[in-house]
Amino acid sequence: MAESFTIAQQFNGPPDSGNGGYVCGKLAGFVGGPAIVTLRAPPPLETPIQITRTNNGVSAHHGDALIAEAAPASISWVAPAAPNALDVDAAAKRFRGFHNHFFTGCFTCGTARGIDDGLRIFTGPVAQRDMVATAWIPSAAWADARGAIAPEFIWAALDCPTFWAHEHINRALLARLALDISEAPRVGEALIIAAWPLSSEGRKYNSGAALYRASGEVLARAEALWIELKPT
Repeated sequence: MAESFTIAQQFNGPPDSGNGGYVCGKLAGFVGGPAIVTLRAPPPLETPIQITRTNNGVSAHHGDALIAEAAPASISWVAPAAPNALDVDAAAKRFRGFHNHFFTGCFTCGTARGIDDGLRIFTGPVAQRDMVATAWIPSAAWADARGAIAPEFIWAALDCPTFWAHEHINRALLARLALDISEAPRVGEALIIAAWPLSSEGRKYNSGAALYRASGEVLARAEALWIELKPT
């Protein structure tokens, strides 16, 4: 039987295409385990995206257009220590998107999204550390039948923070995301999300991110590549 998935309008990033992290997470589900997903074209909304099994993972197509490719992967680096609760709370109030945001309707970081309509993850700069962070208490809207947060929403939660980690990045789109989930958090669990720059060259920006329990235990790690759009 042919495999496919559809991105509901709720899970948009830009207004007319899927949220990169959510889409990567859905595609990674066909791989199973830690994965790396490369986005090749804007993922369309409200239409079936076909899945093809390959020797090293899966590819996703809409008609003749290649949308994305996913393969098993691992992340070798160790996440830095989580910032403390006071620094996290202060950082969230400094979210740059409150004042300058290209996609206010983004599922992950859109300021125009309501509670349980979007994730509302607003990461701001942490004092005296080269990272952004926020607190997150995931609701039942993002859970599976067992009360654990579904993987695609963990992918989405660690997507946009890797953009905001670069202070001087302008308008950009996610090109690649790798993620390794050690343990899925539960509904209502107090969490910390942090992201930090790894490198940049020209219009390419690499970032790392992690999902922590309030105790500092690392639940998931991500590494992202963003491509800044050319000025129009």
